[in-house]
Amino acid sequence: MPANCMRRWILAGVALGISAYAAAAAQTLDLVAQKGTIRIGYINDEAPFSSKKKDGSPTGYAVDLCGKIADAVGRKVTNLKRDYVETTLADGFNAVKDGRVDLLCGALTINLARRQSVDFSQPIFLTGASALLRKDSPDYLMMLFLDKRPTLASSKQAPATSTIGVRSDTTTGATLREALGSDVPKTRIADFATHQDGLAALEGHKIDAYFADRALLFDLASRARNPSALAIGNRLFTHEPYGIALKQDDSAFRLLVDQTLTDVYQSDDFPKLLTTYFGDEGPILRGEIMMQSIPQ
Repeated sequence: MPANCMRRWILAGVALGISAYAAAAAQTLDLVAQKGTIRIGYINDEAPFSSKKKDGSPTGYAVDLCGKIADAVGRKVTNLKRDYVETTLADGFNAVKDGRVDLLCGALTINLARRQSVDFSQPIFLTGASALLRKDSPDYLMMLFLDKRPTLASSKQAPATSTIGVRSDTTTGATLREALGSDVPKTRIADFATHQDGLAALEGHKIDAYFADRALLFDLASRARNPSALAIGNRLFTHEPYGIALKQDDSAFRLLVDQTLTDVYQSDDFPKLLTTYFGDEGPILRGEIMMQSIPQ
């Protein structure tokens, strides 16, 4: 091949490489402006943080906060459209990493393992893992999660084997195994695809407790056939800060997200938002969230 042809091939290869790098390094706000659309991923089955209404539209505390962020982006990008993308917990983080969604909202625990592939906003909520039990669940489980000592009249002999349910692909499964330890009677752990499946198994006596973040358990119990037959654990086994997931290495977008959240936390509308989704616990939750927010 002539030298001049070889040189053109090399230059073409370099140009393609630079173009590919530039596309990969493109920042979220630039891509949103080019497309005129912000893509908001949400995980169904995580009420009151993210779920789907009967008409198919998304709803929830985290969804509303993502909507506030979209409002802020809309002040920079004219005629901005919103594309809500339903995803799963298992695939949601990959959707952020691969650029299929710009924000991922739900009950998303911020931890170091997840931060290897995605970034997170400042915390939007603080909770911890506990269990939903039937009031006739084995006494040792009531003691473990409710710190409740059985009376002689109510004492029940522990079964040879009990089963605790947990949602698959969550951080709580490993936590549950650590919490059980060697002092707890033989206990099997069952994975469920959705929290609703776990609730159905608990009410159907197929499992003896269901382990998840306590904030999710309140909503789950409210959807039970007989909520008065259930008890929510008051012992927390983890510290779970929730955040909104976004692409790594994008400081400009992360700054806009955190500025927007801080503005929301300090607004008069924030207590109303908390009350809408968490009832009377709203004022307490606001104080906890404000303690974790980034000052102006």
